[in-house]
Amino acid sequence: MKILIDTNILISVALFPNPRIMRFWSLATDENNLFLCSYTLEEVNRLLARKFPANKQDMAVFLQKLQYTLVHTQDINIPNAAVIRDPKDYPILTSAIYADVDILITGDKDFKPVNIKRPEILTIREFMEKYDSGR
Repeated sequence: MKILIDTNILISVALFPNPRIMRFWSLATDENNLFLCSYTLEEVNRLLARKFPANKQDMAVFLQKLQYTLVHTQDINIPNAAVIRDPKDYPILTSAIYADVDILITGDKDFKPVNIKRPEILTIREFMEKYDSGR
């Protein structure tokens, strides 16, 4: 499967790993193709500068070791059903649609009301419930 990871998930995995997050990460990355969008990487840098400046190097090392496909975020028309409360979330959704990923994983509740068939939008918990048969 092709999976695009949102900013909050990437930061959780890289900076705040715990057994649940690492189990998710293993499931999401072992046999799937990971995608990150340029907007997410820019957002990560802004967040690190503002909230976690001491972790900037840790994130750089994490991203350097990570195998992923980079999607250059661009403006595209999205379906009318894809209305998001926070306009800052549109670049993530448009990147997922443009890259034709199967799943967008996010912890952002503003994605919940989005009603589109592809990509499937899941939280970590929903992903684990659906794909972790070894629980």
